[in-house]
Amino acid sequence: MSRLATSFVLGYHGCEKSVGMAALRREIVLKPSAKGFDWLGRGVYFWEGDPQRAWEWAMWKKGRGEYKEPFVIGTVIDLGNCLDLTARENIDLLPDAYEGVVAEMAKAGKKLPQNVNAPDDPFKDKLLRYLDYAVIEKVHASIEEAAAARVTGVEPFDTVRGLFQEGDRAYPEGGIFAKSHTQIAVRNLKAIKGVFLPDPAYHSTPQVV
Repeated sequence: MSRLATSFVLGYHGCEKSVGMAALRREIVLKPSAKGFDWLGRGVYFWEGDPQRAWEWAMWKKGRGEYKEPFVIGTVIDLGNCLDLTARENIDLLPDAYEGVVAEMAKAGKKLPQNVNAPDDPFKDKLLRYLDYAVIEKVHASIEEAAAARVTGVEPFDTVRGLFQEGDRAYPEGGIFAKSHTQIAVRNLKAIKGVFLPDPAYHSTPQVV
């Protein structure tokens, strides 16, 4: 795969304050998510260039009782060998991966995973991306198998990048949606080159609203 994207980007990660502070002090490394509905597959997730969206997500987690002190950290990410799903050459990998998942499920006598709506999502954006997770992981498995077999020019992906359309329309009848964002899933943790504290607005703890 070619490397067409700009190499370094800024990513923002919403988390619990204790986790963010430990990451800033280099006491821990951020833990990859491997939930079966993660739309870009396994990895540490970041909002590209969007600390506000990371903060909104952390506050949403607080509202659900999962975080006590919402926090955002910034990172410098080297995309490296990126499965960039905004680039045609990478999207072209997906149909074969999908057919591979279909064949595997059929052989195992299992139902094909589906993308489904989250119970608390009023926009019905099918936020639980079980099918996408399976397809992306199939891409990685195929690439990693080829790399292990020393196929020339093939190497595992360090990161995955994708554009997610979400939320209500930004204005009536428009094609832009209020919560759309670009996300990055980092699989190779060496791609995270630095961690920093962003603007204070994204790491103070306001009153619950």
